[in-house]
Amino acid sequence: MQSSAQAAPVSKKILWTSYVLSALPVLVLLFSGSMKFTHSPDLAKGFEHLGWPLSLAVPLGILELTCAILYVIPRTSVLGAILVAAYMGGAVATHVRIGEPPYLQILIGVLVWGGLYLRDSRLRPLLPLRS
Repeated sequence: MQSSAQAAPVSKKILWTSYVLSALPVLVLLFSGSMKFTHSPDLAKGFEHLGWPLSLAVPLGILELTCAILYVIPRTSVLGAILVAAYMGGAVATHVRIGEPPYLQILIGVLVWGGLYLRDSRLRPLLPLRS
């Protein structure tokens, strides 16, 4: 028995576009999260510039990697997207607080949700874009 909420199939072109859109923020999150384990002088300088104590680098790295991993697993991708959006919200607030434009953080959030929207047709009724 099929439910009425059965998702319509996604074309291969749209599916590959969604993979590319999703891969970009995932790569950024994986790189950024893994760099937080290095405790390099550049990391310390960056954290000082942002006004964050260096002791938060590892917990933030774990959080960032967890968000990225949850996003790439199909069963948890919506939860991952919500967590990435929340994490990026904190990053936007941090950059606005120090007077820097948060373009990259906003772009990451848009790419995460755009990629998920294209590959998961269950999200389309929530934001019905019509041509």
